[in-house]
Amino acid sequence: MSKPCVLLDIKDRIATVTLNDPERRNPITGNDMINALLNTFSKVQADPEVSVMILTGAGSAFCAGGDIKEMHDPEGVFRKEPLAAAQSYVDGVQRLPQALYNIDVPTIAAVNGPAVGAGCDLTMMCDMRIASEKAKFGEVFLNLGIIPGDAGSWFLLRRLGHQRAADLTYSGRMVEADEALEIGIVLDVVPHDTLLDRARERAAVIAAKPPRAVRVAKRLMRNAERMDLPDFLNSAAAYQALMHQTEDHHEAVAAFIEKRKPKFTGR
Repeated sequence: MSKPCVLLDIKDRIATVTLNDPERRNPITGNDMINALLNTFSKVQADPEVSVMILTGAGSAFCAGGDIKEMHDPEGVFRKEPLAAAQSYVDGVQRLPQALYNIDVPTIAAVNGPAVGAGCDLTMMCDMRIASEKAKFGEVFLNLGIIPGDAGSWFLLRRLGHQRAADLTYSGRMVEADEALEIGIVLDVVPHDTLLDRARERAAVIAAKPPRAVRVAKRLMRNAERMDLPDFLNSAAAYQALMHQTEDHHEAVAAFIEKRKPKFTGR
């Protein structure tokens, strides 16, 4: 029986999702990685016991992006007529940014090695990124005569701003971990052997918060990216009114007044 392309571990309200095709450096094509990720993200979204998700890769790479051998395949998507090829993107890799964008729990990419092409974009689809000292990032599409067909440009602009996104997109260069920290791709660079521990430490801070409030805060962050201020204020007011009625809010206030640690139940 073949091993799964994606592993899921849930503990202490933290879901750890691992791309699991290390022999091929965890590509998202040429295997069942896309469907496996979509199924896993759906499970994370639907599980009320999850408050935060870590995304990482098995082996020496985070994700090699698209399988270049598949690009050379005369029967592959890159050789289809244009309308069929476009539909293949809609039905395939473009479902990943939709799924990650719509997950209501905060997401942390623990980047254990090279994240290249669609792999780089996969990290940008997460809310936060922590890098091993062995991590590298490359928006390398132009080097292959193609463009980011997976919404990478949409996320890159929002994470880094126009000038940084333009530099990475047009140069197609690789960015080492230290530079990734300097230009804001990642929050932190840590020794390779401590990467998952550090990611879990950051995730645990989030997992200790009231679970419903965490998910609503994530929705509010999404709204802030696309709404003008008047509409956003209406949205924030409505969400806040809902939060006032939760048991966890009442518990948080009571614990503060009584000078004790709160016990959140997700209600």
